[in-house]
Amino acid sequence: MIRDKVVIITGASSGIGEATAKLLAGEGAKVVLGARRIDKLQQIADEIRDNGGDAIYRELDVTRQSANDDIVKVAQDTFGRVDVVFLNAGLMPNSPLSALKIDDWHQMVDVNVKGILNGVAAALPAFLKQKSGQVIATSSVAGLKAYPGGAVYGGTKWFVRDFMEVLRMESAAEGTNIRTATIYPAAINTELLQTISRRETLEHMRGVYDKYGIAPERIASAVAFAIDQPDDTTVNEMTIGPANQPW
Repeated sequence: MIRDKVVIITGASSGIGEATAKLLAGEGAKVVLGARRIDKLQQIADEIRDNGGDAIYRELDVTRQSANDDIVKVAQDTFGRVDVVFLNAGLMPNSPLSALKIDDWHQMVDVNVKGILNGVAAALPAFLKQKSGQVIATSSVAGLKAYPGGAVYGGTKWFVRDFMEVLRMESAAEGTNIRTATIYPAAINTELLQTISRRETLEHMRGVYDKYGIAPERIASAVAFAIDQPDDTTVNEMTIGPANQPW
């Protein structure tokens, strides 16, 4: 059931996060939106409320543990509990290793890896106490398959794959009833390409997305499907992308 579940969404100011927030709110969830662009969050929350949904928002830098802790507390203070965290914030400034875009490498680790760690660390105490909860994370097909230019990005997304599988296994062994779902999107039309700083890589990736890209609502539907399963069922992994993309 989606109705009345309290769902925190990171990276909620555009793309997959925005589409998921609107879909879940339309199904009766209480959504808590987090991202750095507070003006965008306000617009999305206002639109959800205007359509009869329930949404609050907080500025969130996922690289800061205290900010992740705060958004969980805000959700609990407002709605009494947290049922789902959708850890969706991510960056993809791809480039060949020989380009030595070292700042990009560290930024990807901070957001794509530490953002997941911080989000889980913030939500896990509540989930353990209530003996229920669900962690959903956005990985990438780059977390399943290597490709030139994606060494660091792919490495961060491979981390998400392993981390989420271990979380699932430990929850099952410990009887904490924490469900997990890892999403592996292919070419989805979001703002992700805007994080690429190397011109040649950006032009190549734009060509791929212009040819194959599909709407972020496709991923939102997959997230809703995972949440809507019975409490005894985990949809552990979903690889989703354009039907005509050869991956």
